Amino acid sequence: MTENITLAVIGGSGLYNMDGLENTVEYKVDTPFGEPSAPIIVGSLAGKRVAFLARHGIGHHLNPTEVNYRANIYALKSLGVEQIVSVSACGSLREDYAPGDIVIPDQLFDMTKDRKRSFFEDGLVAHVSVADPFCPDLSAQILAAVQETGATVHKGGSFITIEGPRFSTRAESNIYRAWGMSIIGMTASPEAFLAREAEICYGVMAHVTDYDVWHVSEAPVTVEMVIQTLMANTATAQAALQNLARNLNSERNCTCENALANALITQPSVVPSKTRERLDLLVKKYL
Repeated sequence: MTENITLAVIGGSGLYNMDGLENTVEYKVDTPFGEPSAPIIVGSLAGKRVAFLARHGIGHHLNPTEVNYRANIYALKSLGVEQIVSVSACGSLREDYAPGDIVIPDQLFDMTKDRKRSFFEDGLVAHVSVADPFCPDLSAQILAAVQETGATVHKGGSFITIEGPRFSTRAESNIYRAWGMSIIGMTASPEAFLAREAEICYGVMAHVTDYDVWHVSEAPVTVEMVIQTLMANTATAQAALQNLARNLNSERNCTCENALANALITQPSVVPSKTRERLDLLVKKYL
C-alpha cells in the first residue's frame, strides 16, 4: 500500500458520497483486534488522499457497544493516518446549543462500561495522558473549516459518552446538565482514547440533532428526529470536510504524535513476544 493518507473521517457512509471525491479505492484491512466496522474508502478530496470509515458498518448494523473501536483505529493507523475527524450526532444539554448547530468539543466524560478502552494489555501496560482528549490543533482546524461554510458552530464544550443504545432518562439527562456537560453521544469514548494511544490527532465535528430529553418545551429525542437533522446537516459536513482537506496543516504542531513517549511503564524485557508483535505498529519506535 503506497497511498499517502494522513487524514481520516469516521462517520456515516453518506460522508463519502460527495461531489469532489475522486479516484476512490476500497481497502479491507485485517487487524490483530479483528475486522473494522467496514471496508475503508480512500479517495482524493481537495488534493488530499482521505480515508473514510463507516463507524456503524454499511447500513448502520452495529450498535455503539458493538463497534470494534480498537480495530477501527488500528486499521487507520496501519494506513498511515495521522489525523482523524469524527463526524457524529449528539444531543444538546444546553439551551444555546440548538438542533442544527455544530459543536467542536474540547473535553470528554466517559460514562460507558462495556467497551475495550485500551490497546495495552496482556503484559504491556501504558498510562497515556488524556487531560485534553481532543487534539487542540486539529480541533481549531475543524472549527475554521465549519465556520467557512457559514453554519452555526460552537467552540468548546464537554462531551459525555453514554453506553447506549438507548437514549437517556429524564433523570439522567438532568444529572448530566447539573454536572456541566454540554453535549451527549454514544461513540466518542473510547474512540478518542484509542486514537491518543495510537498517537493520532483526533477531533470531533458534533452535529446537534435534539435537546436529549431534558427540555420541557421540546419533544423527547427519537431516531426519526436524529435522522432528519443529520440528513439536513450532511451537505454542511461534506463542505466542511472539503474545506478541512484543502487547508489541512500536514505538519502537526501538537503532542499527539509522541503520546506514548512517557506512557509505557512495563520493562521491555518482560513484554511477551506475542504482545510485542501485536502492538508493534504502535510501539516499535519505543521498544
